[in-house]
Amino acid sequence: MRPDGDPEHDDYGLPRIDVVIPDDARELERDLIAYRREERRKRRGRRLRRLARPFERFGPAAPLLVGALIIALISGTLLTVLGPRSTPRPTVGPMATGPAAPPGRVGGTLPAGTVTVLTGADSRELPLADLRAGVIGIVPPGCDCGDAVAALAKATRTHTVRFWLVADRRRATVPAQESTRRLRALAGKSHEGTPGLIEDPRQVLASAYGPAPGTNGARMTAVLVHADGVVGEVVRDPHPGPALTARIGGLKTAGAHAPG
Repeated sequence: MRPDGDPEHDDYGLPRIDVVIPDDARELERDLIAYRREERRKRRGRRLRRLARPFERFGPAAPLLVGALIIALISGTLLTVLGPRSTPRPTVGPMATGPAAPPGRVGGTLPAGTVTVLTGADSRELPLADLRAGVIGIVPPGCDCGDAVAALAKATRTHTVRFWLVADRRRATVPAQESTRRLRALAGKSHEGTPGLIEDPRQVLASAYGPAPGTNGARMTAVLVHADGVVGEVVRDPHPGPALTARIGGLKTAGAHAPG
């Protein structure tokens, strides 16, 4: 060491460096761990930069674009899994020519008349005979029948028959628009099939198959219609199960030759 404090130079003019070599190599383990940790950090940084390179051209908007893409993917997945599934259009056979009962009765065809099919904001007229084959749910005011609607929608979709909902307004105390709104809300509780909504201004269906206006309770009535337009059964307050599901599956056959 020189008097000024600088280390003395060796024969080659280089300053001397004090190097301490530990007696036990394990003393270097801490430094080795720190070195490897730093190398891993550098590798992660290089990978992240490679992944982010395609988005660098978007500048500060890149995180927003990535977030929007993630939200779109999640929303699409949820809509696919939880959204309502449409019911395939069933095959319709010819109308029955010799039913066992008059129109409007069990064993007979649906009564004559037309209804209005509500599709979004649009509407169209449809003969009652064209509601086959499937189930017509007549919903009275105050009907808390969301579970029944969901189960019937699933059963009709499984057997490829139609499912309609119509409001019974014979005792209604609200405007027709409010009845339609409530009917849409009821149909929205079904995710395994989408019920079709119909409007029956003359209350032909409710008068033919619904309970008497003075009947207590607010229960849905399910009208089971065969492929040939014959009403096979009218079920008050339906409780879907294996038996009812099997009868719904039989609606694709002609009702004029089935036991009433």
